[in-house]
Amino acid sequence: DAAINPGNSGGALINARGELVGINTAIFSKSGGSEGIGFAIPTKLATRVMQQIIEHGHAVRGWLGIEAQNLTPNMAESFGLQAERGVMVAGVFRESPADQAGIEPGDIITHIDEVEVEDSRDILNRIATFQPGDQIQIRGFRAGNPLERPVRIVQRPVQGS
Repeated sequence: DAAINPGNSGGALINARGELVGINTAIFSKSGGSEGIGFAIPTKLATRVMQQIIEHGHAVRGWLGIEAQNLTPNMAESFGLQAERGVMVAGVFRESPADQAGIEPGDIITHIDEVEVEDSRDILNRIATFQPGDQIQIRGFRAGNPLERPVRIVQRPVQGS
């Protein structure tokens, strides 16, 4: 645990052995001071992004091309699903990997490569870790029936393009 003051983002987060474990990024504080919840980027992620910037001039992020909504217990029940976690596809970008794989709005995604999807933040963060060209397996449901699709990830488009 380390205090993070406003303006300290970018500082080293070290453990008791003096090893770098992250980079401080922000704090949520009701008082505006150093008391609250601090956030940091893990060293592994920061190193990967740094290497990508050196190699490509920008961070390389995988992209699926969906807008996702958290799957709630009520939604799962209304669809007749046993799934407790996952996302409902709220939208699919035209010509995106999801579109090309036949993923449609209303589909429920519960797994990526056999690993359960927790929520919309989880799926976006996990997809971002894949490299363009990686093929992943999406599993879930469509209209209550099992759905499985291979998807080839592409580079996340630059926002505004």
